[in-house]
Amino acid sequence: MLRIRRELVDEIVAHARRDHPDEACGVIAGPQGSDSPERYIPMLNAARSPTFYEFDSGDLLKLYREMDANDEVPVVIYHSHTATDAYPSRTDVSYASEPDAHYVLVSTKDPDSHQFRSYRIVDGEITEEPVEITG
Repeated sequence: MLRIRRELVDEIVAHARRDHPDEACGVIAGPQGSDSPERYIPMLNAARSPTFYEFDSGDLLKLYREMDANDEVPVVIYHSHTATDAYPSRTDVSYASEPDAHYVLVSTKDPDSHQFRSYRIVDGEITEEPVEITG
């Protein structure tokens, strides 16, 4: 189960809306071993695409060095789908390299509402998990 604060959910959804029609992406880091999403880090979609996201390799290297220095891990890795439901694509699954992360997808296909769903993706297997929004 993903437990996440309302303010972090709101940040992710706002980022997805801002970047629409391109996919938005980012990370929420948390203390190593805690499974607690704490620090919101929006990233630039280097692909600038409505159907694909890609972290800039330089930004990603900087982020991992920063997390390492802070004893943090990527607790949530998020991105948006702009024209489809919030379910991982084959490409999303192929890029899922953090077995302990929660993979959050937000669908912005409907301008008046959004879908916010979380998955575990391990060895190519997708498992949806409940999301508990706190505070």
